[in-house]
Amino acid sequence: MGGYGVIRGMAHSHSYACALVTGASSGLGEEFAWQLAPRVKHLVLVARRAPLLEDLALRIRQTFPLVTVSVHAADLAVSEERDRLIRALAEQERAPDLLVNNAGLGDYGEFATAEWTKLEAMLRVNVEALTHLAHALVPGMIGGGRGAVVNVSSLASLLPIPDFAVYAATKAYVTSFSEALRIELRGHGIPVLAVCPGPVHTNFGQVAHRDEHVPGMPVREWFYVPREQVVRESLTALERNRARVYPALKTAAAALAISAVPIILLRLVMGGRPRKC
Repeated sequence: MGGYGVIRGMAHSHSYACALVTGASSGLGEEFAWQLAPRVKHLVLVARRAPLLEDLALRIRQTFPLVTVSVHAADLAVSEERDRLIRALAEQERAPDLLVNNAGLGDYGEFATAEWTKLEAMLRVNVEALTHLAHALVPGMIGGGRGAVVNVSSLASLLPIPDFAVYAATKAYVTSFSEALRIELRGHGIPVLAVCPGPVHTNFGQVAHRDEHVPGMPVREWFYVPREQVVRESLTALERNRARVYPALKTAAAALAISAVPIILLRLVMGGRPRKC
């Protein structure tokens, strides 16, 4: 399951004392949990679905008996639940020195016909929760003299994407915020990494799609990158103190091409891309 088969034999190096991973019940969050397990003393797993978190925690403990794992079921779109999580960390004296802001929501379809409740939840998770947790935990990292922040953004952060307008805009925020925070924290020796993957096979596309009978997003299969590779390259980038990573060569090449294209041409290209089903 996940990437643990690749790193099962790794010794505990304890690169971090405590890592907090949001959106840990599936997808990239689950993969981050597996690949961080041999590198930390304690894992804090956060997501809405408690049974999935408990199952993941059990499997990690069985595979890596030296790591302790705690779970916190929380809907990060709700500020009170974020406050409860932050209080619980303080009460348990768990001060994460690695924050992986992975939780994210999407909505695929025209902006005018979107449900506001879904857009609002996406803004609160992708932007507000990510910022809130960083604001709550970074001062402790500064005080402790160590730490790191990983914000999961997207290749979409470089593009204005019709039918994905709000999602892409939230990820543009994540990338820009990460770059600015990195500059602020440089003097404290606390790296900040923006992870900007292309499409990855998780349940994200199905959740984002408004039609449950449509399996995913209009993306060519060859462009997908395995989640194990995304996380592996992300952790390598963090170790190398890089500011941003586009996992997989094809994603990095796409990012380079996008960055070189004038906005007027981008408008033409995006206007001609396949629209929603």
